[in-house]
Amino acid sequence: MTTTHEAPRLRPVTSRTPKKRKRRGRFALNTAAVAVFLFAVFPVYWMVSTAFKSREQIFTTDFIPFPTDPTLEHVQRVFTEGIAGHSIWRYLLNSSIVALGTVLIGAVFALLAATAVARFRFRGRTSFLILLLIVQMVPGEALLIPLFLMVRRAGLYDQLLGLVVVNVAMTLPFAIWMLRTFVAAVPKELEEAAWIDGASRFSTFWRVLFPLVAPGLVATSIFSFITAWNEFVFALTLIGDQGSYTMPVALRFFVSQRSVDWGGIMAASTLMTIPVIVFFLLVQRRMVSGLVAGAVKG
Repeated sequence: MTTTHEAPRLRPVTSRTPKKRKRRGRFALNTAAVAVFLFAVFPVYWMVSTAFKSREQIFTTDFIPFPTDPTLEHVQRVFTEGIAGHSIWRYLLNSSIVALGTVLIGAVFALLAATAVARFRFRGRTSFLILLLIVQMVPGEALLIPLFLMVRRAGLYDQLLGLVVVNVAMTLPFAIWMLRTFVAAVPKELEEAAWIDGASRFSTFWRVLFPLVAPGLVATSIFSFITAWNEFVFALTLIGDQGSYTMPVALRFFVSQRSVDWGGIMAASTLMTIPVIVFFLLVQRRMVSGLVAGAVKG
């Protein structure tokens, strides 16, 4: 008798397993993103909620996620009494001068330096780029004493201009390194075509290169603004007059040897974050317009 062996049946290949894996991967990534978002936002939420809590709710041991009876006591006290005998508007003005000065001066020098590094070939170019990275690795506290001596010899001690210069020096290496990638990504043929059409170097830089690099300039401006706005160590060391303090330094007056005014700190910190949010919203529009303008010109 002859036995016949049946061929093994092949199961149809379906794409359910890869789809399930993709769904699981997306779910894991979304969960991780939500967790990171909540971890980053929770301190800000707690700061804002504490600013509107009463004294009893602030110092209670019970967990109160939301103020049951919101109050404007701390906000009104910050506006009426001020901080250390000075109006809060004065400290906000000082911080605005330092931050905006750092952004404007740093943006000009960073854009010119990034263009030079990306477009021109000169001796020591690689060493200059490596030096920028080395400067970023050095902690700011290690440069505190040398910068203090330099600022004092330059006659800029206890002046906001000296603090602006120091902040520009601290944020400039990162700004140059970041803008260099944006300038290098712009095809050089666009500039050469403008030169053939009779445009000068300045006109080519302003009408062709600048719109394409504007998004990167906005990104570095946001970094410089936030860094200068939140800077504490140099502002405390280089400024001696209490009336010239910035907001981060002024917040320390809420802390005394015997107690801590948490309501005042949270209210002033909440008010301190508003200019940063406003600046980001205004600059974000410029970033989108810069991207669109660059696409049209490209």
